Amino acid sequence: RNLLHARRYPSMTLNLLLTPVMLLLLFVYIFGDTMSAGIGDGAGDRSAYLAYLVPGILMLTIGGTTIGSAVSVTMDMTEGIIARFRTMAIHRGSVVIGYVVGSVIQCVMSVILVGAVAVAIGFRSTNATALEWLAAIGLLVLVALALTWIAVGMGLASPNAEAASNNAMPLLLLPLLSSAFVPLESMPGWFRPVAEYQPFTPAIETLRGLLLGTEIGNAGWLAVTWCLALAALGYVWSRSLFNRDPK
Repeated sequence: RNLLHARRYPSMTLNLLLTPVMLLLLFVYIFGDTMSAGIGDGAGDRSAYLAYLVPGILMLTIGGTTIGSAVSVTMDMTEGIIARFRTMAIHRGSVVIGYVVGSVIQCVMSVILVGAVAVAIGFRSTNATALEWLAAIGLLVLVALALTWIAVGMGLASPNAEAASNNAMPLLLLPLLSSAFVPLESMPGWFRPVAEYQPFTPAIETLRGLLLGTEIGNAGWLAVTWCLALAALGYVWSRSLFNRDPK
């Protein structure tokens, strides 16, 4: 049902997709020469910065897409369709799970579109093996699943669509405060812990390592742990909000 809505009313999806695409083009073609000075061998190669940037942009795409999920959930809760679902002979959990499955599919489609733009402007992952590509895809799906459960909870807890959009905004802002655009080493000392100890940075570093062959270290385990914890938290929160008696 949500996928049909996205097809019939694509404006929100397109608006959310424009942000990562515009940031990708902006940082590559406007700031690329300057930003690439601290990437790789420091020779100012724009292609090196493009390779560094794409994993972070893909995570940003997932975060932005899930905002639309929070808004869709709130709109359904306030427009009465959920009340009709409650009276039907269907499993209650199927409604929330339907939101999550639809949103994860939308996230995957959004990542494919943004990834196609990245490939069109020169991104290549020549060193990644087939197993590493599968691991990268699995990580993207896992991040999408975790953030979607959180977004559904935000949507259920919000009184209207505007509040849902505002409440879910951290899902778009946190990637901007991570290692998506610059390495942690180049950040001010007071800000570095903020970027390092948040869920997006280990996920970005893991994806970067899988696609580009950089060192992953313990980022992989941290990323999986963050995703599982957020998914469990979002599931319990969403289930509790959806099952409560309507006022």
